[in-house]
Amino acid sequence: MKKDHLDLTDRVAVVIGATSGIGRTLAIGLACHGAHVVPTGRRGAAVEVVCREIEMAGRRTLCQATDIANRKSIEELRDRVMEHFGRVDILVNAAGITFRKPTLEVAEDEWEKLFDTNLTGVLRTCQSFHAPLKASGRGRIVNIASLGSFLAFNEVAAYCAAKSGLLSLTRSLACEWARDGVSVNAIAPGIFPTEMNEDLVSGTARGREMLMRTPIRRFGKPEELVGVAVLLASEAASFLTGQCITVDGGYLASGVNS
Repeated sequence: MKKDHLDLTDRVAVVIGATSGIGRTLAIGLACHGAHVVPTGRRGAAVEVVCREIEMAGRRTLCQATDIANRKSIEELRDRVMEHFGRVDILVNAAGITFRKPTLEVAEDEWEKLFDTNLTGVLRTCQSFHAPLKASGRGRIVNIASLGSFLAFNEVAAYCAAKSGLLSLTRSLACEWARDGVSVNAIAPGIFPTEMNEDLVSGTARGREMLMRTPIRRFGKPEELVGVAVLLASEAASFLTGQCITVDGGYLASGVNS
């Protein structure tokens, strides 16, 4: 094995949902490990901020807002990336939304909106970027799953159902696209406070229960996911596909902690 098997120098990565939270951290992290990175999301001004950070890391980028609920928007992003870079080697799907509500009270349009972002949106991006990833000869897709892909969390049934579906989609695409030289894997973060979930976990009874069930006894930091993302995007993962790596401080392994 080459000594630089984790090196991403000059690979081109597209990170969906890169304007905040985990997606933003992964976009900048991939750039720091050598990749040219195109971060995207719906908010154009926020995309520009992340692009500047990538440029400060010495890598090339492209600023374009994208709505994963709109296939035409995704295809326009793909076409611009191909015009600008001529290739795509890595696709990271980090876009996501959530809400907490008793399942009896969840309206169908709320359910459908969450699924359209957290699951169907990933299908759209994977389908749209399949051709350039196949042409790369070393295409990598990294999906952001969740502990909710494995466990139930009170009053977030839509989120858990969508993330369970995302894990199944990851495995299915891995099997179908292996023949095309495209590896498809997922990362399941444990409890990582971000703009999306901080009000649910910081200083709440829910958060205290989560800490009690986490053997490391603290929440995760987004930068602690970068190493796994680099692994899955690199040559080191050339025989790794259809897997979900959980980065959770021991949460899933936990039984009695006191």
